[in-house]
Amino acid sequence: MRINTNVSSINTRRHLSNSTNMFNKSMEKLSSGLRINRAGDDAAGLAISENLKSDIRALNQAARNAADGISLIQTAEGSLDEVSNILLRMKELAEQSLNGTLSDTDRGYLNAEFGALKSEILRISDGVDFNGVKLLDGTGGTVDIQVGIGTSASDSVEVDLGEDLDAVGLGLAATIDTATGAGSAMDEIDDAISTVVSARGDFGAVQNRLESSIRNINMTSENLSAANSRIRDVDVANETSSLTSYQILQQAGVAMLAQANMTTGLAMNLLG
Repeated sequence: MRINTNVSSINTRRHLSNSTNMFNKSMEKLSSGLRINRAGDDAAGLAISENLKSDIRALNQAARNAADGISLIQTAEGSLDEVSNILLRMKELAEQSLNGTLSDTDRGYLNAEFGALKSEILRISDGVDFNGVKLLDGTGGTVDIQVGIGTSASDSVEVDLGEDLDAVGLGLAATIDTATGAGSAMDEIDDAISTVVSARGDFGAVQNRLESSIRNINMTSENLSAANSRIRDVDVANETSSLTSYQILQQAGVAMLAQANMTTGLAMNLLG
């Protein structure tokens, strides 16, 4: 029997150190809820998980981008709804002015309201904006809503804000202070109504596309999150079982180390 070098004690300490290390790692996994806390746990899994997390965060931002785009469209469409109501009133006034029973004075009163309504259309169309982007005066150009995580054309949705939808852009030039003028105004108003209806239809189509994009983005993000969870999250049941095993090994190691050290002590006593 070797006394200077207690081989049994050394081996026991090594196994105890290993079981203690595994016990601590298992505790860390259960407390953090993660199977992978550092590259040493699973280097390949960590790389995949980090890429998935990057895509998930980008997708979540894309969903917010699309929601902002919908808000922009709703702002524009709401203003156009009011313009439509004004055009309907203007058509009523033009129709009334065509009536031969009215005097020039009567038509003058109607024309005053008619002109005020044209000014209101101008005010609405030139004044409405979303975060500084003009929506209806034709200066907004094309706004790209980023709804993907790449840079291809399919990753963005275009909103065309290049059409001038104020009174001038709608071609509302006639007055209704005469029957002839009222007739011209009727034609202009009909054309303006058609233009506004078309613009609202275009906005509605883009809004539907953005809403579809949000649904697709959310589904993709959910699937990627589930994949990341399978890679990175700890299996609590399995890890709890492992923790119990490591704890038993640790306790056994402590007992065996004490026994090994005691054996050396007994030998020394015998020799003494």
